[in-house]
Amino acid sequence: MAQTRDEETLPAEASGFSDMSDSELLEFLDLEDAEESGASLSKLGPSKPSKTEGKAVSLQNRKRGTDVSSPMDKFHLKYLYVTDLSTQKWCELQMAYGKELPGFLTPEKADVLDTGASIHLARELELHDLVTVPITTREDAWAIKFLNMLSMIPTLQSEGRIREFPVFGEVEGILVVGMIDELHYTANGELELAELKTRRRPMLPRAAQKKKDAFQVSLYKYIFDSMVQGKVTPAGLIHHIELCPDKPLGPSVLRHARQGGVSVKSLGDLMELVFLSLTLSDLPVIDILKIEYIHQETATVLGTEIVSFEEKEVRREAQHYVAYWVGHREPQGVDVEEAWKCQTCDYKDICEWRKGGGALSAVLEPQAKKPK
Repeated sequence: MAQTRDEETLPAEASGFSDMSDSELLEFLDLEDAEESGASLSKLGPSKPSKTEGKAVSLQNRKRGTDVSSPMDKFHLKYLYVTDLSTQKWCELQMAYGKELPGFLTPEKADVLDTGASIHLARELELHDLVTVPITTREDAWAIKFLNMLSMIPTLQSEGRIREFPVFGEVEGILVVGMIDELHYTANGELELAELKTRRRPMLPRAAQKKKDAFQVSLYKYIFDSMVQGKVTPAGLIHHIELCPDKPLGPSVLRHARQGGVSVKSLGDLMELVFLSLTLSDLPVIDILKIEYIHQETATVLGTEIVSFEEKEVRREAQHYVAYWVGHREPQGVDVEEAWKCQTCDYKDICEWRKGGGALSAVLEPQAKKPK
């Protein structure tokens, strides 16, 4: 597979499908720390100072009439990652504050992310090598992703297993992109998606995170199935990302393409090949969704989950989450029964939902003593 290296300063989204395919998101330690402590909010003492303390960050300006743009416009986004939507299932406000305050990452969390990324990279290198290809434009960056796809499709059909497969497609009118950890055929000929989740502690996650992970892999299936069924078109992708299909690709990208036996001049030429390959290669829809949890330190398998795919439910949830991004509603915090998630959240000191007016206000109020 090919990796890219920017020769010029490109937008953050230029690399295309760099979605985080593991559970090592910015709230990763929050999930495990909250799971381990298990304390109720009513027993929490004064909170420790954090990097967010004192920052006046309002996520509800639209309601107050000071900002009428949608989050997609506000954050200059042309598309979302699968993990953007799945993180909303954990806590939408935490995800939104992460967009408002980018770059906040403690050294401990950085170590966890690095470890998880290393484990994924080691697995990827079991199947193929990585090649660095210099790029200078967004079209070059996306071309590399398409070249990777073009090589992986026949590999899956001939060898039965690929890793780090890019997916993209419209979800409720918004372009959503992601990266599937692994696709392989089972002994019965079924196409299985296997998602790796690494854990800092040797224990399975709570039901809340399992639901978040299940929604993530369900979105992967929904998008992948649309791709192989011909429901995703080059025109739609170009429209959303505002790419120039006729712009000549860079010399390094063209050279890499020729080495792979692909003769193209522009991104448009390459996209035609990829979409033809997707629809004419007899790739099936995904039959099985499996999540594997392993311990980071020992590589011990902690357990596996088989996810039942319910398309109507996936679309219903996606519609709800997308409504926030297009400005149809305000971000929401967690329900009262999941208030334990707030214990280790980086943004608890500035969270408007927590401070008042949200579902958590009842939990934070002192309880009256019962008469003896």
